[in-house]
Parts: sequence; C-alpha cells; structure tokens
Amino acid sequence: MSRAYEAVYIFDSALEDAAINEKIAKHHALLGATGEITLDHWGRRQLAYKIGSKETGYYVVARFTADGKALPEFERSLKLDDGVVRYLVSVHEHELGAPPMTEEQLAARKRSDDDDDDEE
Repeated sequence: MSRAYEAVYIFDSALEDAAINEKIAKHHALLGATGEITLDHWGRRQLAYKIGSKETGYYVVARFTADGKALPEFERSLKLDDGVVRYLVSVHEHELGAPPMTEEQLAARKRSDDDDDDEE
C-alpha cells in the first residue's frame, strides 16, 4: 500500500551541492516511488545543537509516495551514508497550519472580533 511520506535530511555541510544531489538520487532510487518526488533545498544552516563536531548542515525536505515495505532498506541506506548527519522520515498526512475556514466560520469570527472592540 502506497502512502505519502515526508523526509528531512541534514547532510554534512562540507559536501558539494552536486554530491548532495547524487546522494539524494541514489537513496530515492531505493524507494520505487510512485509519482514525483518533490525536493525543497533549505541550504546550509546552523544546527540547533552540535552533532558530533558539526555545527552546520545542509537541509533538504523531500515529499514522496512509496510503499511502506521499501522504507527499511531506504532508512538503512541513509544510516550507513557518512554524508547524512541526521534524517527523519514521517507519514505526510496534511499540510501544516490551521485547516481552511468556511464562510460561516469567518463571519462568526469577524462578529466576535467586533464585539470585543465594543467592550474597550
């Protein structure tokens, strides 16, 4: 059964951009992903805390649809790759943020905001 997943990778910031793209392509080939894999390169950023001797990392967020049976080999490959500092694979159920509001909810919210203004 295929599901939507999101993976966040932190690569060693000393790697060249071309090497990072090659590693991503190699790992994603193991997925047998159905559909397009969308990549969002966040670039080099300072880590919130040191990981070993590393203070910076190259962040990449990927969204893909794949069969869950392919994930163990995919994660094993990531774990064995020295260029990957950290990674996290999770089920991607929905976009972050509040769900969209209906017209009635927006109108009710506007009325309650107007009532709050009258009290002051």
